[in-house]
Amino acid sequence: MPKIDQEKIQKLEEKYDPEMQMRPMTAPATWIVGTMLFTLSCFHYYTAGFGLLREATHRGIHLAFVLSLIFLVFGFRKKSKKSRFLAIGGIPLYDWILAVATVITCLYVPWDFNELAFRIGDPLPIDVFFGSLMIIFTLEATRRSMGIALPLIAIGFILYALYGQYAPGVLVHPGADWKGLVNHLYLTSQGIYGIAVGVVATYVFHFVLFGVLANRIGAGQLFIDLASCVAGRYAGGPAKVSVFSSALFGMISGSSIANTVTTGALTIPAMKRVGYRPHFAAAVEATSSTGGQITPPIMGAAAFIMIEFLEVPYRTILLAATVPAMMHYLGIFTMVHLEAKRLGLRGLRPDEMPRFVEVIRNGWPTLIPLVLLIAIISSGRTPYMAAFWGITACIVVGFLSPTNRLTVADLFNCFKMGAKYALAVGAAAAAVGIIVGVVSLTGMGFKVSFMVTSASQQLAGYFVPMVPFGLITLPGATLFLTLVFTAFACILLGAGIPTTATYIVLVSIASPALGLLGIAPIVAHFFVFYYGVLADITPPVALAAYAGAGIAGCNPFKAGNTAFRLASAKALVPFVFLYSPAMLIVTEGFRWSDFFITVIGCATGIVLLGASLTGFFLSVLKGPARWMTGIAALLLVAPGIKSGLVGLLLFSPVLVHQIINHKKASADLQKQPAS
Repeated sequence: MPKIDQEKIQKLEEKYDPEMQMRPMTAPATWIVGTMLFTLSCFHYYTAGFGLLREATHRGIHLAFVLSLIFLVFGFRKKSKKSRFLAIGGIPLYDWILAVATVITCLYVPWDFNELAFRIGDPLPIDVFFGSLMIIFTLEATRRSMGIALPLIAIGFILYALYGQYAPGVLVHPGADWKGLVNHLYLTSQGIYGIAVGVVATYVFHFVLFGVLANRIGAGQLFIDLASCVAGRYAGGPAKVSVFSSALFGMISGSSIANTVTTGALTIPAMKRVGYRPHFAAAVEATSSTGGQITPPIMGAAAFIMIEFLEVPYRTILLAATVPAMMHYLGIFTMVHLEAKRLGLRGLRPDEMPRFVEVIRNGWPTLIPLVLLIAIISSGRTPYMAAFWGITACIVVGFLSPTNRLTVADLFNCFKMGAKYALAVGAAAAAVGIIVGVVSLTGMGFKVSFMVTSASQQLAGYFVPMVPFGLITLPGATLFLTLVFTAFACILLGAGIPTTATYIVLVSIASPALGLLGIAPIVAHFFVFYYGVLADITPPVALAAYAGAGIAGCNPFKAGNTAFRLASAKALVPFVFLYSPAMLIVTEGFRWSDFFITVIGCATGIVLLGASLTGFFLSVLKGPARWMTGIAALLLVAPGIKSGLVGLLLFSPVLVHQIINHKKASADLQKQPAS
């Protein structure tokens, strides 16, 4: 495998990731913005290691940097032309004014915090003025950095809060006036300065910075080289390298698009070279890369928000996420392998692969920061302390490493890049704070939950009598339909906004519905989380798949459809751990017998599902055999011994036929004369 070209990767990210499409600047704007980005990273690095500030102060400083920087680095339009207004360093004067006004607005709360504490519920006109500006600045910063979808949703929630008395049915509420709404969203910890911003300022930023530094000192290249050594020689080797390297790279990167362009820049051309179709190569990389958000130890911002919502240690989340993540990669690997066998594709030649001994000898120091980070998290220390020592280890290893030497200029650029990655997610967290604030102010979450469960129950009441022998009960059908509605809501909402925002909104609105049906909180949260991640590869807005398609030079929509097919395991696994929470390990009443029955059945079913979708197992699967394999796969995936045995029984004749065909094909191949 060739080496990672950092400049090329950065250009690909800027091309395909909307969150990295920033305006061109010249001096002195580049100096000012660069210094601000570097200072923001230094602030978070220092507070992670030497103590966080008071909550309101910490979050206020974070927002002041993030929102003001967004007005400086993102234009009013994505492809804005040269400003007709007075500009300084390529940035219009009005954006400089907006940046300064944003800083003042964000810092007003921590600056006057002691006095504001006595005015909560009865704010002064000056409080309402600054609060109104904060809402406007938050929505505009989010629009510039992430697009219009999330701000429109937030505006819809604001209108609902103001005019709830006109809402239909159970959604009706007395309605809030503007003063009361601003008070809730600006002066309390239930709105913009709420959990979402707190998590980004306390956890997410640090791990983003760690990922940037770890990749710079060679961890990404090491993972790709190790994956090439392990899987490159086998049939369809580059695709298997893509799966393994993306799984490893996902350990330091929680971004689907960053993962796709970093590993995909190397693996997608290699996949095309050995015979994979371009759209399939793009889909393999995109699907593997989305696994980064569900792969420990760094799972993206949503995982850190989950620990705040559930009030559990981060290591609990990591343990719960381990087996489902393995199921996701097993599904991709199965289809990649079977596709290679079906097409008769070769692996990498010895001259195309790195030597394992040299890879370890040159790259082992880059594993020190990751091992240290995992060890500190496992010891029960806070995630931000683990990130602090991980970042520190990256800096030390980088300055001492003979192969990927880190200079002072490189460190400055890494700190700037880490801050850039965090801008959009910081704005999204503030905008989501508006949505969560409205939900808590109006009680919307429980109202929507009541609507969903009631609709599911009514629909179930219509279908259950049609099923013979009482095979399906009304409670069982109600739960299943509620899960289906929730899954569709996650995918649809995730098509327009990022995973973190999708997770927070759906957890606030849909999670109570699952709670009403007796689902444990951690299981409900993981269910919503997984389907939010799935949106990254679900058309029509499959950003990771579209990034892969750009590298592969193929139809983006076709790549997205193929990626969704490859991610079928990720779509099924949430239903598995919801019906059998033993897969998550950390749930109450955990038993190893339930765990092994669930995991073995699920893994077997995922392999058969891959065979059915690919149309190949030991030989080509056609017609009824392919359908029988698919049905057997679903029965095996469904938790329980009885359904698993029925699935095996259904697949038995197909397996016998496959073995006979495989032996016949092998015999025919041996009879052919040597060329």
